[in-house]
Amino acid sequence: MTTPTRNASCRCGQVRIACTGEPIRVSVCHCRECKARSGSAFAAQVRFPAAQVRIEGEAKARMWQYTGDSGNPADFFFCGTCGSGVWYRARPYHDAYAIPLGNFAPGHGFVPDYSVYEDRMEPWVSITGEAIEHHD
Repeated sequence: MTTPTRNASCRCGQVRIACTGEPIRVSVCHCRECKARSGSAFAAQVRFPAAQVRIEGEAKARMWQYTGDSGNPADFFFCGTCGSGVWYRARPYHDAYAIPLGNFAPGHGFVPDYSVYEDRMEPWVSITGEAIEHHD
């Protein structure tokens, strides 16, 4: 059996990411920062170990750093041309890349297994599935 490779990119395609193997986690976050980052009621992201991630066009990416409620900073990378968020790396987990689920090409097969900050979830949102861990 071959190891799957899933591809993601910014909207204009100048920054591309290839992820091999399976992710550490597919999560949904309802915190205020993720809502603002996604422009929606929550954000969904796929986290891969750094060794499984290859980035093309990284020189076109720009970084913005944000310190979350935990006190830990996270580095957010976005395309300098189209502005799409492409990945982030949060400390102390800097050995992993979190990539917005919507950046992956269709057919990726990712299903969330973790939903966090549900105490901040919009009242009309429901994250369902038998294998999803739910956390406030």
